[in-house]
Amino acid sequence: MNEKWDKRYKNQEFAYGKEPNVFFKEWLPKFEAGSILMPADGEGRNGVFAAQLGWKVTSFDLSIEGQLKAVQLAKENRVTLEYIVGDLEQLKFKREIFDIIGLVYAHFSAEKKSIFHKKLDNYLKEGGIIILEAFSKNHIHHNNLNPKVGGPKDVDMLYSKEEIIADFKNYEIVLLEEEEILLNEGKYHIGKGSVIRFIARKLGSNH
Repeated sequence: MNEKWDKRYKNQEFAYGKEPNVFFKEWLPKFEAGSILMPADGEGRNGVFAAQLGWKVTSFDLSIEGQLKAVQLAKENRVTLEYIVGDLEQLKFKREIFDIIGLVYAHFSAEKKSIFHKKLDNYLKEGGIIILEAFSKNHIHHNNLNPKVGGPKDVDMLYSKEEIIADFKNYEIVLLEEEEILLNEGKYHIGKGSVIRFIARKLGSNH
């Protein structure tokens, strides 16, 4: 899998551009800066944006090429982030150390999706926030019409509201919606797509 991403990120241009995701850019400034975990951060556009706002950023991805580009982008913007190359299965963080987890197009295989969400939940502090934007199951239709919009071609890797609710049971939902949006992110997210957008706060264990 990482070969695909290494190949994509090896080019000089940034596959999804250098600008942060629009939804992430809108929501992150609403919260007081602390520590943030950015799984599947690719070339670092979202992690670097968080660092510019004063967040202590830990990013990770499967791709060493993604890491190189992220470090380059961080330098360009005079910020730093910790960027780990690895798979979520191998990575171990301390429990409840992050204030926010940003999941921007972090698509996992069907059999690992819920397991990974629960693992990420362990790393989020009580009162911490999830910011998620990912392709919905209805996105398959848009991908068939226009492959340039990108996203997984396996419907089981895509999201539904029901799955999100099931995976993040111990959360107060601030926002959960499915929307059709126009994407303009680099050369791999161009055109109309269907996304799930989710903002939620982790509740204490007594809820």
